[in-house]
Amino acid sequence: MDSCKRLQKNDACLSYTGQMAKGLVVAGLGLVVLGVVLGVFPKAFSWFGQLPGDVRSDRVFFPVTSMLLLSGVLTLVVNLLAWALRR
Repeated sequence: MDSCKRLQKNDACLSYTGQMAKGLVVAGLGLVVLGVVLGVFPKAFSWFGQLPGDVRSDRVFFPVTSMLLLSGVLTLVVNLLAWALRR
């Protein structure tokens, strides 16, 4: 990794940089798709933040259940992508 810091052109450094670039492009495309879905169907995720277990009061809103659900879904997606990319 030290050679990557010195900007020498070796295969490991270029391979890592290429993987990072591909990952950023995929993440960007995913955000664009999510933006289009929310633009076309604005009420598609209206249930999010209103699940049982989300704490609401006059001054505090803490979406406990929604964040647990989001964490579980993102963990599943990332693990499936990592598994698919290793094959």
